[in-house]
Amino acid sequence: MSDEGTEAKENKEPKEPRWVERVAPKNVDWSSLAVIPFLAVFSALVVGAVFIIFTEGLGSVLPAYGALLRGAFGGWNSISETLLVATPLIFAGLAVALGFQAGLFNIGAEGQMTIGGLTAVIVGISFEGLPAVIHLPLALAAGFVGGALWGFIPGVLRAKTGAHEVITTIMLNFIAFRILDYILKQPFTQAEGRFDPISKDVLESARLPRILTWLPVEGVEMLRLNLGFILALAVAWIVYWILFKSTIGFEFRAVGANPDAAKYGGMAVTSAIILVMVLAGGLAGLGGSNETLGVLGRAFPGFTAQIGFDAIALALLGRSHPGGVVLSAILFGALRVGGRAMQVETDVGIDLIIIIQALIIVFVAAPELVRAIYRIKGGEEARQLTRGWST
Repeated sequence: MSDEGTEAKENKEPKEPRWVERVAPKNVDWSSLAVIPFLAVFSALVVGAVFIIFTEGLGSVLPAYGALLRGAFGGWNSISETLLVATPLIFAGLAVALGFQAGLFNIGAEGQMTIGGLTAVIVGISFEGLPAVIHLPLALAAGFVGGALWGFIPGVLRAKTGAHEVITTIMLNFIAFRILDYILKQPFTQAEGRFDPISKDVLESARLPRILTWLPVEGVEMLRLNLGFILALAVAWIVYWILFKSTIGFEFRAVGANPDAAKYGGMAVTSAIILVMVLAGGLAGLGGSNETLGVLGRAFPGFTAQIGFDAIALALLGRSHPGGVVLSAILFGALRVGGRAMQVETDVGIDLIIIIQALIIVFVAAPELVRAIYRIKGGEEARQLTRGWST
């Protein structure tokens, strides 16, 4: 067959729809996808340095950032605290990123964490005498189910009635806060001798065990990093496998890319939306369970510490990819822990960390600005993978 005939045959072959290429791109510029977040963080640090110069003087920049780095990674205690702070951020970030991949804006991670942490505590203070090998998984499962239930409600409302998940999840956050207040004042949960809404201590058999006690270092008993971090990494890998290696994950991403085309292709869009929100809620519920079972040992109003809202920034910085979420969570954990050391060692306040985090969000949310500043070409692949939060 002649070259002309071969070319004509190739031209006649049907091309894949554009939405299929968006869901499963053949050629992804991973270097570009990694460079933009890195430059966003770098740019935020540069602007943060300008703030330090204007407030404290040029000579304060290196000492401040040096203290920040040492506070985050300058020893086993620093590393332990950084990873401890990063753990719930990973769970919550995955909850938001999973929704982004399916074209859903899950603003309800805070409420889902609250309900998940509460249900985990209820199981954790019950069943005295139950072996830890049964009690701990049961408490974690309760946290997942509690969060999943709180994700199921907006999922059904979006799939069945078209109610926007941004509105419903925000409203459910406030409902979750008030449910927490109410439940914690009930006799079966409220700590004895207390009149404020605070729960009893979680039984030892339901506590997440610490994982660095084997280290032969001084002060090892102060290393608080627990099994929740290992669980978070395992869950991140599972989410990655579901999204990029499984059929259901392809359907999630197809619904996020073009729900009409996905429906035309025979996919159950309604079921996919509900399932995504259920799984996202369960992931956030595990984040709340990590706090009540591993760090705090009890529940009280505000125990989530706004982590569910920080998760939105994590998902943005991580480009809605589980691996990116893990790295972003560690970065934010380092900023928080290192920021406390920076405030102690220098005159630079911890408010600078909030400024840096906000600037990171600004630069990540405006990738074309970063490309213009650093004269980087391309970006189509990045726009494809960030379709969930940009639509």
